[in-house]
Amino acid sequence: MDRWERDGLRATNSGIRNQVDHILDALAEQRTHLRQVRERLSAVRCTAESADKLVGVTVDTAGVPVDVRFAPAALRRTPEQLGRAVTEACQEAARLAREQHAAIIAVITDDAEAIPDLPDLVPGAPSLREVWESTPENGSRADSARER
Repeated sequence: MDRWERDGLRATNSGIRNQVDHILDALAEQRTHLRQVRERLSAVRCTAESADKLVGVTVDTAGVPVDVRFAPAALRRTPEQLGRAVTEACQEAARLAREQHAAIIAVITDDAEAIPDLPDLVPGAPSLREVWESTPENGSRADSARER
């Protein structure tokens, strides 16, 4: 191996090391963001009322009801009317929670998309991004990423 080949290999090695250092720095930053996101998600509460203002529902970030309130006039409604009002308020509060959730985790998803994937560093290597997106809990994220 002559000097030019060694210099070429050193340059390639240096480039790969720089990319790996960039990935490690990005992962460390993402870990910090994950902590912040977890804290913000645990604090989310979304409240919505039925159109007739008889029922108010508060949900957590997963859309699970944590509080249900009835106006005094709600008790004069039929069970069917009351059921529809509760369902309507729950659905709206859950929709608001999904919006909040998406806005909060956008920081992480944007960070993740900026990190190079393994095939970017090593041609022919398996894609970690594809593995991540194919997991059941991330299926909807993979679908939404494909729609973009």
